[in-house]
Amino acid sequence: MCDLSHHHHADFGFIVDVPEIRALIDETRRVSRSIPDVTARVEALRPAFARLLAADGWLPEEFAQPDRASGMGGGIGQYALFRDEAGELCLFSLVVPAGSSTPVHDHLAWGLVGVYRGTQLDTTYERLDDGSDETKAVLRVATQQTVAAGGFYTLLPPDGDIHYVKTVSHSPSVSIHLLANDTACVWRHKFDPDAGMVTPFRSGYSNVKCNDA
Repeated sequence: MCDLSHHHHADFGFIVDVPEIRALIDETRRVSRSIPDVTARVEALRPAFARLLAADGWLPEEFAQPDRASGMGGGIGQYALFRDEAGELCLFSLVVPAGSSTPVHDHLAWGLVGVYRGTQLDTTYERLDDGSDETKAVLRVATQQTVAAGGFYTLLPPDGDIHYVKTVSHSPSVSIHLLANDTACVWRHKFDPDAGMVTPFRSGYSNVKCNDA
């Protein structure tokens, strides 16, 4: 079990301060300084991210629970584990109840996403229009993959940045996200592929507040 004394109530820094998270953040900072190419940077981070997903006991149970008041809807919990105060890096857990799906959304940053518990179906979209109308988008399904615990994938916008995930296991899925922004506190986009509509949204975290919230 994780020692909950390592759970800090600060809004920034190591909100969950455990060696496993510190190791990943230290490696991310080192790689970001030494590798300017984003594609190569993300590839270089794969081993460190895989180690976090493979480790047991570091995630407090309170950050692995659904959140009925979530800004994502559907009981989805989004819990900040680490936030860079400059808004250039965050690590969070996303809890999606069994049978629930996230909205179709984007991230607006490079990163890695992996499943820690349960199984998710990840569906990504290709955008066919030029994005000149901020309220509309023409999307088609590009890829679908089933991701079980320990599996992960990279985000390199624009490829794969528009997606949704659905929990296909009998218990809630918990995924871990390492992203090069403060994802839940930036304004990004929610998509309705059938209607072709785009809506600005900010999901917010379940456990900390955004600066202006």
